[in-house]
Amino acid sequence: MHITLQDRPVRIELTAAAEQALAARATPLTAEMELYFSCLIRKRVRFCETPVQDAVRAGGQLYVRFHPVMTERCGVDYEGDEPPLTDFPIARPEAFVPAWLRIDYHAGQWQGEFGFA
Repeated sequence: MHITLQDRPVRIELTAAAEQALAARATPLTAEMELYFSCLIRKRVRFCETPVQDAVRAGGQLYVRFHPVMTERCGVDYEGDEPPLTDFPIARPEAFVPAWLRIDYHAGQWQGEFGFA
């Protein structure tokens, strides 16, 4: 399946287990491709049980969005496992939209990865 984010095509691949779990859902699932800018760049797919305003419907109960973020401040003086995040205002977000998203459902957990080639 394919969707368009920021005028760029994104190929979505679902494993058989993910397709089955999505088909059994009565509520939407949002897969958020988070690109995290800090000292290093991190890619993560977050799954949310409610639709997010700018998410694009990929089919069935699946919605997808791209979300570049950065830390609010540098340092280690924050509570929790991660520093607070804020939206990252990218001048040309379409240049950073991933080319593909792969989703699996294993042992009761959603798993995802994305890439650019």
